[in-house]
Amino acid sequence: MNNLASIRDRYMRDELPTRLGGIAANLARVSSFSKNPANKDAVYGLLDESKYFIEWAAGETEVDVTVQLVELQVQLARWQYNWASIWDDVGRREEVSQQARLWSDKVLEVSGLLDT
Repeated sequence: MNNLASIRDRYMRDELPTRLGGIAANLARVSSFSKNPANKDAVYGLLDESKYFIEWAAGETEVDVTVQLVELQVQLARWQYNWASIWDDVGRREEVSQQARLWSDKVLEVSGLLDT
């Protein structure tokens, strides 16, 4: 991630629901991009960016949402730690795709953006 401080400054300008929506959007991209083997580095970058987004947003959420976000952040770190073996295994990559979609839906739901 180039220039993390400027990314954080830009991210923090948005209201919390929009920031949570950004996490959900990244996870939806992980799900979608994982279907193409050529996207290995792009997906890894989305995982990394999403971990930062969670770190920056979680402190402003309700406790139950914070717990879910921390759980998600740990999952993203686990995926990154095993990324080479996950990406080379079509079945595991599909599992990540499906789990990322589920997480995307959860985060979008707690964001409140669907309520407006």
